[in-house]
Amino acid sequence: MYDVIVIGAGPTGASAAIFTAKAGKHTLLIDHNQSVTRRAWIENHYGVKETSGPDLVETGIHQAEHFGAKVILTKVVRISTLSNGLQVITENGTYTAHRVLLATGLNTELAEASGITTKPGTEPRVKTVVEVTPEGKTSMDGVYAAGAIAGTSLHTIITAGDGAKVAVNIISELNGTRYVDHDALKVLQK
Repeated sequence: MYDVIVIGAGPTGASAAIFTAKAGKHTLLIDHNQSVTRRAWIENHYGVKETSGPDLVETGIHQAEHFGAKVILTKVVRISTLSNGLQVITENGTYTAHRVLLATGLNTELAEASGITTKPGTEPRVKTVVEVTPEGKTSMDGVYAAGAIAGTSLHTIITAGDGAKVAVNIISELNGTRYVDHDALKVLQK
């Protein structure tokens, strides 16, 4: 059983998986290569002069793997509750976790198939989003949503930040205390 399964490896999901894996949570990142970011050119992402969407996505996936996240390519078709967690059903197998984070961008098909409450979107060209609390919780116990699917602006810097924010909330809930991840600058000794 995983601590956290993140569904979607675009900026939102990869950012979340980086935080959960770095925090020592057994993390599975599931993607099916449909991120809208894979078609983008980005010049407004803090810390990056310019990059292609595919390069940004691959960088995020590699960072998550570096911290220990397992990454698989498949499509998730449904999430269901178990007595001791959640079941994530894919086209190629079933996985279990204590928490699940939806980071599926513009696609609410999985949320709707799983019975998670949706509502009209407010961003241009976004018809439907998942209804979430300020912490990112959905109507299904143990399932969170972040990024565009949760109604944030579609800019990669904003969705990545929302993924990190919700990941910190998940880690904090799993730990039973507020989680903080601040790396310190390593000063070279002379």
